[in-house]
Parts: sequence; structure tokens; C-alpha cells
Amino acid sequence: MLSSTGPGCLLQPEKVIRMLPSSTSLGTSDVSIAPGDHVCVFYTSLAERDGILLPFLREGLRTGEKCVCVVDTTEPAELLDDLGADADLKPVLDRRQLEVYPSQDVFLRGGGFSMERVFDWWEQNIAIALQNGFRYTRAASEMTWALHPLPILDELLMYEAVVNQFLIRNPYQGGLCLYPLDQYSGETLVEVLKTHPKMVLGGMVLDNPYYLDPDEFLALRQ
Repeated sequence: MLSSTGPGCLLQPEKVIRMLPSSTSLGTSDVSIAPGDHVCVFYTSLAERDGILLPFLREGLRTGEKCVCVVDTTEPAELLDDLGADADLKPVLDRRQLEVYPSQDVFLRGGGFSMERVFDWWEQNIAIALQNGFRYTRAASEMTWALHPLPILDELLMYEAVVNQFLIRNPYQGGLCLYPLDQYSGETLVEVLKTHPKMVLGGMVLDNPYYLDPDEFLALRQ
């Protein structure tokens, strides 16, 4: 379904990897992730979400990385207002260093979820970032889009598993998947954990002991 060539592979992988940062700070204390990391973040309130999300994006802007954020429970303008509270965002918006999208423009394009369309979108976004001179894209996505208008949790979990395969081929992107604890069942959250190699817990990035290899996870769901 996803090829190792195409719009997201404008540079030879070995050349891109040499350009990558050795780590990506989350913007809080000394917490960081590696290029290509796929990290699960659980939160209990919008304030807790923003306590992770806003420093993550601000640090990317500070270090000259491309920042892409997909929001679902708030409007893009609200997030931009919060980010711009102590900085002028016009320069980073003009050069497309920062882009904030509503979930329906990314995950629900065309009126519904299509894994192929979503990964095509991410590949195109990475390609444009590389063309514009950004060596790395840090991404953050709210995942509540899968709860409306009808729950599509099986599709969500399959997507999250395949993200790991996608990032192996595209290590010049990585980031956070944001899940509110009060909107998902415990059973679903356990399955979500199985699709993320790392998680944020207590302000620390930890290796996830529940993670399953994507092929194994997908085979168990067939």
C-alpha cells in the first residue's frame, strides 16, 4: 500500500539520515525523543494536553524544524492564539514552518477516513518540508477524530500500527499522538499502547513494554 519511493522520498535515505538531529526535545526539562519516534501521550484535561503540546511546538520553531499539528477538540485558530501569546508567528506561518490543521482536513479528507489518503498526505507534507529546507518535521495529532461522527476504532488502531512502518521509511518525521483518557475505554487504550513504541508518563518519555511489532499486531486483529 505504501511505497518506499514517491513524494516523501525526494532525498536518498542515507543522505537524509545524516542531516537529522540526534534528538528532538519536547521543550520541557531534558525530555527528548529520537527522529522517527512514534510516541503516545495520554492526558486528562486540555490544560494537561497544552502543557505538553505547546512546549513541543515552540521548541521546534525555536530550533528551525517544521512543525505540523492536527487538532480536533479545539480550532486551529485557538491553538495559534496560544502559541502566539508570547511570540510573533507571522514569520513562521509565512514560510510554512508552522502548520495547524483541523482533523477533517487530514484524517477525514473526502468525507471519511482512508489510510491511503492520510499517508499520502503525510508523504506530501514531508516532501514539501524537505524542498523548503527543513531537515526534520515534528508532528502532533489529537486522535479524538476517530470517535465521530461514528467510532472507527478498528481503523484507528490499524493506522497507528502502520505509522510505525511508515516512520521506518520516513525517519525525518516523528512526534506525538494525543489521547484523552476520559473519551476512550480502558480496552481501547490498552490496544493504543500496543501500537506505540514509546509513551509519555509523568513527564518522562519511556519505552513502552506493551508495544507489539506492527506485523504481529495486525495479524492478531485479522
